[in-house]
Amino acid sequence: MRRVAVTGVGILSPIGNDLASFHKNLMNGVCGIDYITKFDTEEFKVKIAAEVKGFDPAVYMDKSEARRMDMFSQYAMAAAEQAVQDSGISGTIETERLGVYVGSGIGGMDTFISMTEKLLNGGPRKVSPLFIPMMISNIAAGNIAIRFQAMGPCLPVVTACSTSTHAIGEAFHAIRHGYADAIIAGGAEAAINPLSIAGFTNSTALSTRNEPLSSSIPFDLRRDGFVIGEGAAILVLEEYDRASARGAKIYGEIVGYGNTCDAHHITAPHPEAAGAANSIKIALKEAGYQEEIKVYYNAHGTSTPLNDKAETVALKRVFGDKAKEVHISSTKSMTGHMLGAAGATEAIACLLALSDQRIPPTIGYQEADPDCDLNYTPNHAVDASIDLALSTSLGFGGHNGTLAFRR
Repeated sequence: MRRVAVTGVGILSPIGNDLASFHKNLMNGVCGIDYITKFDTEEFKVKIAAEVKGFDPAVYMDKSEARRMDMFSQYAMAAAEQAVQDSGISGTIETERLGVYVGSGIGGMDTFISMTEKLLNGGPRKVSPLFIPMMISNIAAGNIAIRFQAMGPCLPVVTACSTSTHAIGEAFHAIRHGYADAIIAGGAEAAINPLSIAGFTNSTALSTRNEPLSSSIPFDLRRDGFVIGEGAAILVLEEYDRASARGAKIYGEIVGYGNTCDAHHITAPHPEAAGAANSIKIALKEAGYQEEIKVYYNAHGTSTPLNDKAETVALKRVFGDKAKEVHISSTKSMTGHMLGAAGATEAIACLLALSDQRIPPTIGYQEADPDCDLNYTPNHAVDASIDLALSTSLGFGGHNGTLAFRR
């Protein structure tokens, strides 16, 4: 089995549009949630979200290219450009051995909405010929492959909130088993729009508190739903010996991946958390986990009543009495829930925690929940000696994914 390193990172997020700003704000507990600016929320029950701020597509692409991309694809391209430049891999790899595994939970919803309006208001001739290639969820991966001439395996993943965790995990296995030497992997989402907010609100998934600093409060007794976020996060995964030989900067090594399904409910997690627990167990087994290994766990931690309770149950099923020794945090307390981009964003948080030997906080935590009684790193980052970092994502449809990283 070949080892797999992370040699490049790129990110656009509600708390920073590059790695340096994301890193600083993550560890300082900066909240990226605020009142929605993308549309008028007067008639909406939910008025807050975690928007990307100050994004300029011209930094990464020309105007004609940007016009041919939905915002989720622009975000993905920007993060991929950052990651590839950071990795220094361009010009060092055969194009047939470079792949792209970039997904989106929803895809081009802004394009879908605007083209629907054109159809209803002006008839079929008003619909753009670019509607389909701008809207489909796989197009971010396609655009990135074209940009970097990545002619190896190209596999967009769509598993709702688990999308980019699964994309990275599948890319890890593809390199490990020899199907590619490097893969650009991650996810992107841009779904802060009236239709999305209305849909999530009416399914009772979103927090209706409308207080930016106390709405995404994972594991807190007051939690009442998640706060939607947006952005993109991309990792360059590369065969370890190859990366080492070319002198690449190595952020960490990916050593485990679990993929399971609850097979229980279209939105709710299984109350006994068997699927989530099995996902974590599979990743730990592949990583060679032993009880003496010190663990940081980046929780899915959406701030919904059912998710946080079920995830706590999962951790107790996995670690038993040692669950209280695991360092846990939910960075969604700062970024909101970035949907298809969440898993990759949290994978980056894991790599930073390993590098810094510092646990990012779960901000906004005030009231303990008797059903959530583990160490969630409330409000302030803490220094800690950790050997292994886990990131778990739990998606609608019962999709569970876990990634394991080590220094």
